[in-house]
Amino acid sequence: MKVLLGLSGGVDSAIAAYKLKEAGYDVTGCFMRNWDALANNDYLGNPTINYSCCPQEADYHDAQKVAAKLGIPLIRVDFVKEYWDEVFSYFLNEYKKGRTPNPDVLCNKYIKFDKFLKYALEHGYDAIAMGHYAKKATFEGHEYLYKPLDLKKDQTYFLCQVNEEQLKHSLFSMESITKVEARDLAKKLGLNEVASKHGSTGVCFIGERNFRQFLHNYFPAQKGNVVDLASKKVIGTHMGVLYYTLGQRHGLGIGGVKGEEDGAWFIAKKDVTNNILYVSQGDASMLDSTSCLVSDVNWIGPKSDKPILVGVKFRYRQMDNPCYLSWESNGSIRLNYVKPVASVTPGQFAVFYDKGRMLGGGIIEATFVGEKRSDI
Repeated sequence: MKVLLGLSGGVDSAIAAYKLKEAGYDVTGCFMRNWDALANNDYLGNPTINYSCCPQEADYHDAQKVAAKLGIPLIRVDFVKEYWDEVFSYFLNEYKKGRTPNPDVLCNKYIKFDKFLKYALEHGYDAIAMGHYAKKATFEGHEYLYKPLDLKKDQTYFLCQVNEEQLKHSLFSMESITKVEARDLAKKLGLNEVASKHGSTGVCFIGERNFRQFLHNYFPAQKGNVVDLASKKVIGTHMGVLYYTLGQRHGLGIGGVKGEEDGAWFIAKKDVTNNILYVSQGDASMLDSTSCLVSDVNWIGPKSDKPILVGVKFRYRQMDNPCYLSWESNGSIRLNYVKPVASVTPGQFAVFYDKGRMLGGGIIEATFVGEKRSDI
């Protein structure tokens, strides 16, 4: 079987390529270029950047070295326009609404498991693979993703919008290996370029950087008032509500406030229209909600016409929250939590599990306390 593997220049995809080759697959590496840092003024005004070798190019050089040592071909494909049109534009539009997007989920849906998959099939490959920590298995006639052995690296959350047809043409070879084992194996194989390389935690294909500074390229700073939600007093200023997240406690720049009790401040509400950031301190229970509405749902397998108990992640690396899931007539999902959950944030993804089996996921549209909407 011919496999086109997304070789990113990191340790996970390198070991995925090695494991597939050892299993007898005919593996070709492919470096996907999806972001043009220079064209997008990504490092504008940063004197420490070597413009001739931005981080993405350094990753490409590492991918070349890995491919050479593993004895596999390496090709390079550009999806820069597709990434901008279908992922980054969504990212910007969500921020304009004051929501907190997760572009990595859409990157998997539209780029890695759509554009990349179509490219592979059109060029004679039978399947695609990458370095995701996830397991694929068949259950009652349907292809599902399951949580992998290394739960600390479980990436099924980011794969919640990958549909069953896309899964049928995908291989996941990191299902039974831990990150520590992957690094140790890379060292034994002499893949020194990636063995100790720091894993990426930034935006998919854009990478790590000062995020607020990065957003300044697209949303000029607009100072506004920081207001105590309880007293309605102005207690400081901010750089723009779009740069802050519900529940955020660090980087608020307000410190202690004269006449107020000591205690950490946190963001309780964002008024995007009037550019006001509302904060509170002490008890954070106001961030709790009891249910939410989820749209743009990707679902695998049969749907129940009755509420079912599932585990739900509202954020990556969060423990599963027990919720009763029921379908709305318009195709959205209502989640009623068994216990209140803090900081469920519109724009983020809710991902549904039956034990370790991922059922799908969708975008959180609104949160509620009882029947009262709590996110406005």
